[in-house]
Amino acid sequence: MKDLTNGKPLKLIITFAIPLFIGQLFQLFYSLVDTRIVGQILGETSLAAVGSTTSLSDMLVGLLNGLTNGFAIIISTFYGAKDYINMKKSIAATLLLSIGFTIIVSIACLLLNNQILSILNVSDAILSQAKSYICIILAGLIASTIYNAYAAILRAIGDSFTPLIFLVISTITNIALDYIFILWFYMNVAGAAFATVVSQGISAVLCFFYVKKRYPQLSLEKNDYLPVKNIYNKLIKTGLSMGFMVSFVNIGTVALQTSINTFGTNIIVAHTAARKATTMFMLPFSVFGTTLATYCGQNLGAKKYNRIKQGIKQTVLLTFAWCVLVVITAYTIAPTIIHIITASDIKEVIDTASLYLRVNTSLYFVPAVICLFRNSMQGFGDSKTPVFSSSLELIGKVLIAFFLAPRIGYWGIIIAEPIVWIIMVIPLIINMYRNPIFKKA
Repeated sequence: MKDLTNGKPLKLIITFAIPLFIGQLFQLFYSLVDTRIVGQILGETSLAAVGSTTSLSDMLVGLLNGLTNGFAIIISTFYGAKDYINMKKSIAATLLLSIGFTIIVSIACLLLNNQILSILNVSDAILSQAKSYICIILAGLIASTIYNAYAAILRAIGDSFTPLIFLVISTITNIALDYIFILWFYMNVAGAAFATVVSQGISAVLCFFYVKKRYPQLSLEKNDYLPVKNIYNKLIKTGLSMGFMVSFVNIGTVALQTSINTFGTNIIVAHTAARKATTMFMLPFSVFGTTLATYCGQNLGAKKYNRIKQGIKQTVLLTFAWCVLVVITAYTIAPTIIHIITASDIKEVIDTASLYLRVNTSLYFVPAVICLFRNSMQGFGDSKTPVFSSSLELIGKVLIAFFLAPRIGYWGIIIAEPIVWIIMVIPLIINMYRNPIFKKA
């Protein structure tokens, strides 16, 4: 357990964020290796099949991950206030709610799978493989959620290192199973999906037994599972807010994917690669955002409002420095990065993906602010503004997907996010400095 309410804010934030960053790097590394394995062994058509459904799986995983992270904010607040009784009740409720929501989402998406793929405009040439891949991912969402729930609980009490260990194990297992299922068992893209689900299941089981043994003070008893209305209300409010915040972003991405899937295999592969690189470039945004949610939650419980303000400001400046490095990278070695990700030498793939990265990275300081402010607001109790900002992103991407992209082609996709970023950051900046937390600081 680690107390984030005492000590130098930036030092604590960086120390807490480092294991998260390494963990996300491993997760990203797996994603990149998985993309390369599919592209190199199975070819561009199989890679396009996986890429055509990636936005959907990202949306669902993001929703459920946001849900567990939202629940963890309440746990961190009780931990910061040293209210361990309610903290344990919150942990029990987190597990029950996370599993319940996941079962509902998985069943609903499996039942509507054909309709969803139709909405995504998945072409007949890749439909069979896309369906095979996404059905397995949907059926195995519960494994991902259980791992993410335990990881969020551990982070809420200040332990960001342990989830890293299990994530590394999951990543290595995933890569090994990719080769086994695809090369040895000839399972095509279904092998990649099975590898993901099995490796996440292993991490979930390891997390469960570790928490039980390492943190006996978190061992739950029957009384902890008895519902407490006030706690459930807080968890659902914050969890759904975080979940919707993330899912609105991803639903907008799904809307864009419906247009992308009409541009042909090369564009789908290029966009898939560019999004993988984007995830890598934006990694510090999400890592520091997650860190600030826990940091703000603990300090809110301890009523240390000045530390919240100080921590946010210092983290924003640090993230801006990263943005400068990213722009330099995008304008110098973007083609090399795309080739490494896809194993493709097709000029259209390399040039299209590189163009996407160079245009988008030029405005990265805006999504940096968005990510840090949204998560900080969730941490200190403002659940409405982040959702409103994310809804603007959703509306903007949907409008661009249906009205702009069909008229100007892939350029509509390239400029979609920069336009939306500028719109959605405005309410975040305004309400951040209007918030009572900042007035108390």
